Amino acid sequence: MPARDELPAPREGFVLTHFLVVGDQDRSREWYRDVFGAQVVHERDPVMLRAANSWLILNEAGGPTDDKPDVSLVLPQDPRRTSAFLNVRVADIAAVYRNWTAKGVEFLTEPKDHGQEIRAYVRDPDGHLIEVGQATGMLETVDGD
Repeated sequence: MPARDELPAPREGFVLTHFLVVGDQDRSREWYRDVFGAQVVHERDPVMLRAANSWLILNEAGGPTDDKPDVSLVLPQDPRRTSAFLNVRVADIAAVYRNWTAKGVEFLTEPKDHGQEIRAYVRDPDGHLIEVGQATGMLETVDGD
């Protein structure tokens, strides 16, 4: 097990982590390591990754537990519907698009300019939706004040 200071375990306050249900911990761990450049902190059960200024925890589906007695963890069921997704802000979406595409990542579309931001979406190996966005117009408003 990693040292305490390598884990998302604050001595005070809190740390926000993202928990994703995955079908294959090894495959997902390698994908986030290769695509996001995430640091693997714990190999599995669960996988713990440090990605930029955030944490990802990846674990397999499972049934209810004593602290969530009516809740089962499941993989995304319908790729056309989602209630949550990761939002990754990047400095240069064109460079990320080229880099990730070269690594085999499939974007739903090329990056689209929406005035305030340029964004595109990808899915991880289990179908979790990930928005990749670069702030543009919103920065002009902030910088222009």
